Amino acid sequence: MNCDLKQIKAVYFVGIGGIGMSAIARYFLNQGLVVGGYDRTPSELTQRLCEEGAQIHYEENIGLIPQECLNPDTCLVVYTPAIPVEHMELQYFQRNGFEMQKRAQVLGTLTRSLKGLCVAGTHGKTTTSSMAAHLLHQSPIDCNAFLGGITKNYGTNYILSEKSPYVVIEADEFDRSFHWLTPWATVITATDADHLDIYGTEEAYLESFSYYTSLIQPGGYLILHTGLKMEPNPQAGVLTYTYSRNEGDFHAENVKIGNGEITFDLVSPLGNISGINLGVPVAVNIENGIAAMALAQLAGVSEEDIRKGMSSFSGVDRRFDFHVKTPEMVYLSDYAHHPEEIRQSILSVKQLYEGRRVKAIFQPHLYTRTRDFYREFADALSLLDDVTIVDIYPAREHPIPGVTSKLIYDNLRTGIKKEMCRKEEILDIVRRGGFDVLITLGAGDIENYAEEITRILNKEA
Repeated sequence: MNCDLKQIKAVYFVGIGGIGMSAIARYFLNQGLVVGGYDRTPSELTQRLCEEGAQIHYEENIGLIPQECLNPDTCLVVYTPAIPVEHMELQYFQRNGFEMQKRAQVLGTLTRSLKGLCVAGTHGKTTTSSMAAHLLHQSPIDCNAFLGGITKNYGTNYILSEKSPYVVIEADEFDRSFHWLTPWATVITATDADHLDIYGTEEAYLESFSYYTSLIQPGGYLILHTGLKMEPNPQAGVLTYTYSRNEGDFHAENVKIGNGEITFDLVSPLGNISGINLGVPVAVNIENGIAAMALAQLAGVSEEDIRKGMSSFSGVDRRFDFHVKTPEMVYLSDYAHHPEEIRQSILSVKQLYEGRRVKAIFQPHLYTRTRDFYREFADALSLLDDVTIVDIYPAREHPIPGVTSKLIYDNLRTGIKKEMCRKEEILDIVRRGGFDVLITLGAGDIENYAEEITRILNKEA
């Protein structure tokens, strides 16, 4: 970092409402600094930050920036790549000589001052890093943590410890952000191509992960899912392990799935642990749990604390998030927005509710991702018998001619019950019924309908 954190008295966030940005904002609030920020719209996250002391506004207006954030000598500006370069406030800070850093740069500084336990990968990283943070935090080891989702155990995406030398970080490959990190130990969960609007090709995407492994500190650890396409490139002195559900240095044995529970034994070079009971019993969490337990063991968490932590882990908002769970009806939402994530979600639900009628409502996220993977989305969704596809959620993007949800719809397998809809029609489709298990999928604003869907299915609407 060019700036001296000891000289910083205020931090201003351009895009403070993002899940990752808000966690760093909380860190600086806890350090007693003045925290200000801009975001496009109010949210539950921004409201909570305001309650904790942040000064936030929702229009591009330099006059609304707190006075303490206008001194380039004592204010650090943190911004997200999702903010357009022409943003008025961003340009003001650039013109006036402020130290400006991406969120990932700030996290990188923390991995050099603490022992970074990082989780990278196309999918699974939010749940895995949240599990790892919970395992450490509920043990005497403790940790700091910056996560990509709100943990149900703590109601936050941020954990602060004054005593622990560890910081758990979700290492995001978007915009190559994870290249700022210097992990002590890292998991790589998956390298299925994504963000091709940034990387251009799958080869460049894989090379980005390869370079990331070279950033691990000598004497550190690399924990790779078996079968990844990438070529790891760690420095000398980095110990490499592998993991998966069924094979690798870390893997599961004696897996039992039934009666709403999943139990298994962990096989580990650092000491086997029997009788693991998953707090969130979906099949995909077996692998997530194995990776989290590997990090916890490296950090010195005891066998008993790992067993206790795995059973008490309550999950992450929007990651296999159960809203209705009765003998007659189940409704869950999942943040899955990549074809492989969707495939794993669907397979987990079908395994958990074998023989039940499962329906998915999917909102594609980004025009570029839909353009690049519409066939793969269709293949994954075709594992179901009933699919509704919502219009694309654009996020940071402008429309691309010819790229709509119909690309996915047209490639669903023959014979599947399928329809397209606008967001405004989602609730009517839910009222229509015809399913035993409903899952809403996507990283856009489909989650905003979860509360109303829950009321409908609970016969409260």
